[in-house]
Amino acid sequence: MKDLLKLKSSLSEEIENILNAQVKVEAHSSALYLAMSSWCDDQGLDNSSKFFAKQADEEREHMLKLFNYINNRGGRAVSPEITNIPVDFESFRGVFEQTLEQEMFVTEQFNTIADRCMKAKDYVTFNFVQWFLEEQVEEEYVARRILELFDVIGEEGTGRWEIDKHLVKVTFDGE
Repeated sequence: MKDLLKLKSSLSEEIENILNAQVKVEAHSSALYLAMSSWCDDQGLDNSSKFFAKQADEEREHMLKLFNYINNRGGRAVSPEITNIPVDFESFRGVFEQTLEQEMFVTEQFNTIADRCMKAKDYVTFNFVQWFLEEQVEEEYVARRILELFDVIGEEGTGRWEIDKHLVKVTFDGE
């Protein structure tokens, strides 16, 4: 019977653990972006609020994609507890700086997962992780471009309103 249980999962314990850790990172990102959405809404920054609400949904989708992958491979996905989500932020620009920092952290985490998969010769999971790495290129690009709006437009006077108006035009075409 023990031998059958070992065959239950095609994920090693190490890979299952790091994927579950990433589930928590994605859940944290989703909660953080939801908090940013609320803060932006409170500041009258409607487009930014919608932007962060959409980001929160995307991060939750990423979490579920990982969660389901773990279960589909015979592992046991763990629903994460999320704590320490701020409700207030120092500045409009600071929200986007924190966004870029969070996305760079997520990229680093996925690079680590890919490296561990290669070392463990888990090429199936390595292939699965490639989608997330490609997604991170877009996430970082958009955050950087939005931060450039702060440099070009500035926040003085109607600057915050102009930045909020223009950030919806920031897209990534992958070329």
